[in-house]
Amino acid sequence: MNSIIKNTDPYTQPMFSFGNRTARAIWNLFYILFFRHTPIFFHGWRRFLLKFFGAEIGKHCHIYPKAKIWAPWNLIMGDYAGIGNDVNCYNMAEIRIGEKAVISQGAHLCAGTHDYKSPKFQLVAKPINIGAKAWICTEAFIHPGVTIGEGAVIGARSVVTKDMPKWTVCSGFPCEPIKNRVIKNE
Repeated sequence: MNSIIKNTDPYTQPMFSFGNRTARAIWNLFYILFFRHTPIFFHGWRRFLLKFFGAEIGKHCHIYPKAKIWAPWNLIMGDYAGIGNDVNCYNMAEIRIGEKAVISQGAHLCAGTHDYKSPKFQLVAKPINIGAKAWICTEAFIHPGVTIGEGAVIGARSVVTKDMPKWTVCSGFPCEPIKNRVIKNE
C-alpha cells in the first residue's frame, strides 16, 4: 500500500492517498493505545498487532515497545529477527529484515526521501533489505534503496548510503567496509 501521489505540490497537497493516510491514522491509534505501552516481554502481542495490520512477521521475532513502525504493511521480518527500542522503521517502501538480524536501539531505517531536483520536490520511496544475521548497531542510519548483506555489521552511528557486502564489518560516515566478519568456533 505505497500509494504515493505523483506530481502534486507537497506544500499544499498530501503526498499519499487518502486510503494510505487513513490506514496510518488507524495504525497510529492502535500503536499508542496497544503497542507502545506494553511490557517489554509482550513480544507475541506486538507481533500479533503488526500482523493484524499487514506485516509479515516470522517466528519468535522480538519487536520492542518503543520501536516506531511507520507502516506495518511494508514490514517483512524473518524468524528470530529483532527490532530494539527507539528504532525508527520509516517504511514508506518495503523494509525486509532477514532471519536472526538485529536492529539495535535508535537505528533509523529510512525508505523515503525527496527528489531535490524535482520542481515539485517529489517524494521517492525505495525498499531496504537487511540480510540474515546482519546487525545494525545503535543509531545507525540506513538510506532508501540500500541492501545490507547477510552477516554484515554496521557500526554505531554509521550512515549507510550504498549497499554493504555480506560478512563484513562496516562503519563510518559515509559507511565503508572495514574488515571481514569472522565467527569464532565455540
